Amino acid sequence: MVEKREKHPLADRAPKPEEPANGGVTPITPLGKSRLAQAIRHGGRIYQMMVESVRDYAIFLLDPSGYIVTWNEGAQRLKGYNADEIIGQHFSVFYPPEAIATGHPQRELEIASAEGRFEEEGWRIRKDGTGFWANVVLTAVRDEAGELIGFAKVTRDLTERRNLEMRAIADARRLAQAESANLAKAEFLTAMSHELRTPLNAIGGYAELLSLGLGGPTTPEQSDYIERIRRSQQHLLRIISDLLNFSRIEAGQLSYEMSEFSLSEIIGAVVPLIEPQARAKGVSLAVDDPNQECEAIADRAKVEQVLLNLLSNAVKFTKEGGHIGVSCRADEKFAQILVSDTGVGIADDKLEAIFEPFVQLGRSLSSAHEGTGLGLSISRDLARAMRGDLTVTSTPGVGSMFTLSLPRPASRRKTLAKRPKRK
Repeated sequence: MVEKREKHPLADRAPKPEEPANGGVTPITPLGKSRLAQAIRHGGRIYQMMVESVRDYAIFLLDPSGYIVTWNEGAQRLKGYNADEIIGQHFSVFYPPEAIATGHPQRELEIASAEGRFEEEGWRIRKDGTGFWANVVLTAVRDEAGELIGFAKVTRDLTERRNLEMRAIADARRLAQAESANLAKAEFLTAMSHELRTPLNAIGGYAELLSLGLGGPTTPEQSDYIERIRRSQQHLLRIISDLLNFSRIEAGQLSYEMSEFSLSEIIGAVVPLIEPQARAKGVSLAVDDPNQECEAIADRAKVEQVLLNLLSNAVKFTKEGGHIGVSCRADEKFAQILVSDTGVGIADDKLEAIFEPFVQLGRSLSSAHEGTGLGLSISRDLARAMRGDLTVTSTPGVGSMFTLSLPRPASRRKTLAKRPKRK
């Protein structure tokens, strides 16, 4: 006995004419004598050419029950089905199983029928089973009497855009987490610096009292021990300050008090602080005649911090009998402090690496070079935050020159620009 099957709603559609040769446009196949078919025929060739010329959008028609009536080239390219395979199937074939299980395709038809239009973005499935993120617009098509005769459906592939958006969201989330971590780190280091500075300052204070003899006379050997304690205490304080400053810079918590001042004054205030260290190592330290035109706009305390770090490094990496020079100069836009030395020098491929955090050339477990490797990184960050820069030129075995550039006041720029050049 032959099983009787329910007749498909599109079973009585007119036979599809032969496709034109050489990959011509796919002809629209109407639904027999239905009113939707008549509407398609009424549009004629102009409608067919317009739809078939679109390759970036899937444009097709559904009957009132959701069965596919027409199929353009864009739909074939996007979804992978040709017209013979898909016309007559229900449009729910494009939906993931979970969407079909919840009746989502039918709900789209109901909303479009009631409101005239339905639009959403969501996952759709191609013939090969792969998914893509689609923008879908479903529009109800009605005849002159207002009766529903089908739906027009336009689908666009937005997978690339969605991937970019998801990456942007992920990047924003990582940035927020990093900022939160930086803030927590800065708060932790601030608290820890206070806890560490208090006993270290006490150690330094008592060492100073002992060196002054207030606790009684000391032997030369004891005085040497006291001096070692004092130097170690100052070294630890510098490390704590570097770590705290680096953390604050990363977290964007440093504030800058910008003012106009002479770089010659900065040199005059900082150089005496480093002279005892240079003298103890047998390194000569000379300051060129101050240039009164070296006016800059910056944070005075932070410029002093940068110069002190540059001079400390110069002493550290210059051997006994070497020389360190300090000078300032100005051009139309920038005033500069130059610190030169006759130290070990820096290889060309390391000139930028020395400004990276925690990098210190020549460091090893047995080296005598102390420090965190943060000084130059902090100094360049401070210079750039003040709209300047810190750069270096060097020749291995000969020496290095660090240049701190800071913006000049606008009035000073004009004065220098108008001044005639010396012959």
